[in-house]
Amino acid sequence: YDLREIANALLDRIPSLEQIVSVPFAELSLADTHSDKICDWSDFISDKTELQFTPVPFDHPLFIMFSSGTTGKPKCIVHGVGGTLLQHLKELMLHTDLSTDDNLCYLTTCGWMMWNWMVSGLATGATLVLYDGAPFQDASGANSNAIWNLCEQENVTVFGSSAKFITAVEKAGSKPAENFQLEKLRCILSTGSPLMPENFDFVYQHIKTNVQLASISGGTDIVSCFALGNPNLPVYRGELQCIGLGMDVKVFNDAGQPVNNEKGELVCTSPFPCMPVKFWNDPDGSKYHAAYFERFPGIWHHGDYAEVTDHHGLIIHGRSDATLNPGGVRIGTAEIYAQVETLDDIIECAAVAKEIENDIEIWLLVVLRDNKTLDDSLKQTILQAIKSNLTPRHVPAAIVAVPDLPRTRSGKLSEIAIREALNQRPIKNTDALANPETIESIRATAA
Repeated sequence: YDLREIANALLDRIPSLEQIVSVPFAELSLADTHSDKICDWSDFISDKTELQFTPVPFDHPLFIMFSSGTTGKPKCIVHGVGGTLLQHLKELMLHTDLSTDDNLCYLTTCGWMMWNWMVSGLATGATLVLYDGAPFQDASGANSNAIWNLCEQENVTVFGSSAKFITAVEKAGSKPAENFQLEKLRCILSTGSPLMPENFDFVYQHIKTNVQLASISGGTDIVSCFALGNPNLPVYRGELQCIGLGMDVKVFNDAGQPVNNEKGELVCTSPFPCMPVKFWNDPDGSKYHAAYFERFPGIWHHGDYAEVTDHHGLIIHGRSDATLNPGGVRIGTAEIYAQVETLDDIIECAAVAKEIENDIEIWLLVVLRDNKTLDDSLKQTILQAIKSNLTPRHVPAAIVAVPDLPRTRSGKLSEIAIREALNQRPIKNTDALANPETIESIRATAA
């Protein structure tokens, strides 16, 4: 996308903006606009002026991060300099063991908080390896193993992506261990959605046997993690290895009591450095308080449906606001996805609540591979996979095929938008979706 007009508009609308550095790409450059506030990258790095740093308070604003906004206006979350850096250094240097000897590559867009997290890797002295492009197609549109080529050629030691990426690698039939020399790769990170037990199997069977696979979980709200990896602990299939150092994380039941080996609400019962400084345009702090502290007064409620294990690790069962509740029994959507997305004919799926009189029923929306149809045989295969490995309560009342599912601009499945569309309610902020055109096909399935 050519965003030069937007960049020029920003120059006009933000008087304090002194300079934009333009990195030429696809034979386009912002420098072509001839504004004296736009500097080409090559000119910028040729300037040998010594960098000067202005001391600022610990909580001086660093980032404004925007939540996905699919249930309303995005939260405008202001994070501070000190808390962000302290938290990131802890996670990168201790939980990930990142140092000057490492090459870190995280497959992320600039709009996802993992970009901010990755950039902090520079503070450890590590080298960042950046990738811009489609992970499964080269410039001609042909199938490509570009990511694994990159990891091999650049001696990547720590590679990060999303759970959806790992699933996509498996469904593409790729087996990197057979075709690439990944001796330097010692750690694989995954976030964005729960990493299923079957994903763990695939990584260790077909990517690398002797690698630390660290599923990590936190979010834009804290621009970091509540639970993540630990190079000193074993990896357990389907689990996040440990709670973050200094993070007083627990799982509460509905009565607000901490529980283990039981699903509940992820909370943090003590303050932590990377809490947002404030919300933008929230002078009395009421929006901030409503976002995190209304459910359990004085305790941070994160909105994840989770479980603490015997190993003191964590399992994320999905988002609390997307949790299914047929007949009053709470079901995490990740439980259903773990069964359905292992089927070869299914690219992706979403389980959402279809409202009926005084209750809900589970509807399963599936995206099929090319030339596949949702016939009775495939429906029975799906139903049997769910019923055999879970419970009858997990079995959907309806299974429908759709061309695609809506995702946020950071690539996350928007279960809330799907639920609202299925129940014929308006989506409050379609601008938050990367592919809003998918909504109408979902509405049509329930019409």
